[in-house]
Amino acid sequence: MTNHTKTVEGETPTLTGEEIVLTAGSGLQKVALDVWELIYQPWTLYQLIIIVGLFGVSWLVSKRLEPPLELWVRSLKINAGFLRVLAALLRRVEWITFIPLCWSAYTIANAYTWPWNTFLLRGAYSLALAWLVINVLSKVIRSRQLSHSIAMVAWAVVALNTTGYLSPTMATLDALAFTIGEVRISALLVIKTVGLLLALVWLATNTGNFVETRVKGMTDLTPSLQVLIGKLVKIFLVVMAIIIAMNSVGIDLTALAVFSGAVGVGLGFGLQKVVSNFISGVIILLDKSIKPGDTISLGETFGWIRELRSRFVSVVTRDGREFLIPNEDFITEKVINWSFTDKLVRLDVTFGVAYDSDPHKVSELAIDAAKSVDRVSNIKNPVCWMTEFGDSSLNFVTRFWISDPQNGLTNIRGQVMLALWDAFQENGIDIPFPHREIIMRTPVEVVAPDEMAVKSPKARAERKSASTK
Repeated sequence: MTNHTKTVEGETPTLTGEEIVLTAGSGLQKVALDVWELIYQPWTLYQLIIIVGLFGVSWLVSKRLEPPLELWVRSLKINAGFLRVLAALLRRVEWITFIPLCWSAYTIANAYTWPWNTFLLRGAYSLALAWLVINVLSKVIRSRQLSHSIAMVAWAVVALNTTGYLSPTMATLDALAFTIGEVRISALLVIKTVGLLLALVWLATNTGNFVETRVKGMTDLTPSLQVLIGKLVKIFLVVMAIIIAMNSVGIDLTALAVFSGAVGVGLGFGLQKVVSNFISGVIILLDKSIKPGDTISLGETFGWIRELRSRFVSVVTRDGREFLIPNEDFITEKVINWSFTDKLVRLDVTFGVAYDSDPHKVSELAIDAAKSVDRVSNIKNPVCWMTEFGDSSLNFVTRFWISDPQNGLTNIRGQVMLALWDAFQENGIDIPFPHREIIMRTPVEVVAPDEMAVKSPKARAERKSASTK
């Protein structure tokens, strides 16, 4: 039974529930038919065959390239950041090969047919590129939160580009803008600037680390010059990355001259110590007063320099603690560099022997004892000199040289003292302890404790009373 609805001219016809269902069903059916026609057409099949064939070729190429590339990467001695990037790319050679092949196929096909006949190639290229970038970044970036954020942004860009909404979205972001003087700042400009700046600074930092590692391998350069060249290259690359990022997004740096000058004055007052330490670090590198590996003493800190940084110097002590000392302290305070011009360091050990000892024999024994210690250098022979006639001993000083002050000073002094003790014990030489002789001007009567008790007044009184009873 069919229901007929009467309509009046000028009014919207009213549909029954059954008619609504039939209309919706016919719409879905039409969409399904359109999708089926799109899939069933020959160009769709051609694109699928091309995509599968290109990926097969890429897979075969990766099987041939990965083994030699892996051996090459393992032989490199470069910065850890670059090594992680290369390792992540090495495991995805098939995708690296597939992306340019797919893009080439899409470009060629797009030149010979309508754009709607190449949508699969375009989608495969976009998705493959996005997957490669996201996957590599997730392996390279250690921060999981940052890695997830970059992945979300990348997938959002791919989704907008695939659906055709990327250009309208960019136009909307560009419309959200405000003007400062002659500079127009939009949301799109901020996003581009931040993204490009982070990428270029990261690339500049890792490139600087790579150059610094290479420079440290040049044995012809002094350690101070190696550090100076590495730091200057890194600073130069970071500054250039910032300038390139600003110019790439269309920001005129001259328009920000007044603003940057005001900010510079404020930062100059607030960062006095930072700038002072930075300049002090450059001076230290230029005058070569200290360098990595030197053994230094600064105040109560004794240790060897592990690394020179732009703001501080890393000093490792004998107990394993690492002190980060500001560069300014090495310029303004008194520093002892035990290995500035020569690693040979002279140490003294003082001692005294009894007056009945032969001082000539004592000197010979002390020199032989110092020579018997392994760390005592044989480049310069130890010496022993008698220094004074003391109150209760003949005083001597033994002087010897070592070439490894970074291994400690107290321990080598202790070893020499033990060697002296053993030599004196074997030869019957005594090391006296201080004593004093006291002469009384008036006679002193010395009595035993019992006699003293009897001579006391109290004891005599008790003894007398007992006898009367």
